[in-house]
Amino acid sequence: MNIEFLLKKRNSKKYGLLWNNQFYTYKYIVDNIEYWSKQIKFENVKNKSIVGLSGDFSPNAIAILFSLIKLDCIIVPFNYSEKDKNNSKYKIANIEFLIEIDQKDHVTFQKNTKLKNHELYDSLIKSNTAGLVMFTSGTSGVPKAAVHDLAKLLDKFRYKRKALRTINFLLFDHWGGLNTMFHILSNGGVVITIKDRRPESICKLIELHKIELLPTSPTFINLMLLSGSYKRYDLGSLKIISYGTEPMPENTLRKLNKIFPQVKIQQTYGLIELGVLRSKSEKNDSLWVKIGGEGYKTRIIDGILQIHAQSAMLGYLNAPSPFTEDGWFITGDEVLQKGDYIKILGRRSEIINVGGEKVYPAEVESVIQELDFVIDVEVHAEKNMILGNIVCAKVKIDNQSDINDVEGKIKSYCRSKLEAFKIPIKLKLVEQNIHSFRFKKIRTHS
Repeated sequence: MNIEFLLKKRNSKKYGLLWNNQFYTYKYIVDNIEYWSKQIKFENVKNKSIVGLSGDFSPNAIAILFSLIKLDCIIVPFNYSEKDKNNSKYKIANIEFLIEIDQKDHVTFQKNTKLKNHELYDSLIKSNTAGLVMFTSGTSGVPKAAVHDLAKLLDKFRYKRKALRTINFLLFDHWGGLNTMFHILSNGGVVITIKDRRPESICKLIELHKIELLPTSPTFINLMLLSGSYKRYDLGSLKIISYGTEPMPENTLRKLNKIFPQVKIQQTYGLIELGVLRSKSEKNDSLWVKIGGEGYKTRIIDGILQIHAQSAMLGYLNAPSPFTEDGWFITGDEVLQKGDYIKILGRRSEIINVGGEKVYPAEVESVIQELDFVIDVEVHAEKNMILGNIVCAKVKIDNQSDINDVEGKIKSYCRSKLEAFKIPIKLKLVEQNIHSFRFKKIRTHS
């Protein structure tokens, strides 16, 4: 597969990557790709091989990724920090080779026993293109493996856009993270990688390298605001803070807009099955967003967002097709519509039915997070003989609050803001984080 359009800075001395406090030029990146293109062939990785690639955005991981694309391989990216949890995914993806790049950028190759090919792989192998397999989060069961024609995902990077100085916050096995990297490199920007995603470290990096764009999650934004780390560093270089991957609490969005009045706050929308859509928030402090762009069409059927995409996956390796007969992807996101804008209420599978009334967890979470002593909250359902379900919440509070008085304060505040059926019946105070290391809320399923 020809990837020249992704890297046209062959002889450029311009920096294209910052990793481990060291800058690397575009010439270095291209030379490294050429080196690993020869090396992976020496390791008997052949054209059209199914290759697991476990790493992060290090120089060698990026170079090997590009080398595998050039070789028309089917690439299955994994996050190296989760290597002990990935064995079941290796089997689902039926990888022939596993290439691991550790945190020091050392590379190891491992040959796996190949099983019979899946029909989706067969269709990719017959075509003159590379493939990409990405796994869903698996929060509601076994993670699903989405198979893509990589050429369709990469096609949008042929169109040149401005590359702001951007932190590559999202992870190596997440299309949001790969999308950010491809956008930056194809437009001659600098990929700024990170090992430590704590708010203090991110804010320090923004000041040090004059970061202009921070693509992140609502959970991270909430933690950054609560920690006060944004006060200890000069974040004046920021032009855009974009957020996605989960619903944004309205209270968090209001605080963010008040603290960063000169920064554009942009909601993004993307799915492993479709790629990242172009988006435009109605206003900085609004959860209404317009999504679409080249190659995407949207419609709403029975309150659920459906998307038709040129870059849509071919299908799942281990699950039925989620497409309608006419080729629309059923997202599972329940939305409201206002002209060209939509407001995402949450996943229909996570909506709590209390005696026939709908409760959206994000709405209740947003209210509880308005309380100063609340660090994080996760709302979920629990089965009930009479009502079908009741609303429950896990809450993490600060260390200064009186634990004996917290439950009463939360319920009293909820009564002043919410209808009776939305008020949590059970509250559980927890000390551990309610979010994953991906800075995404961990949903509890009853």
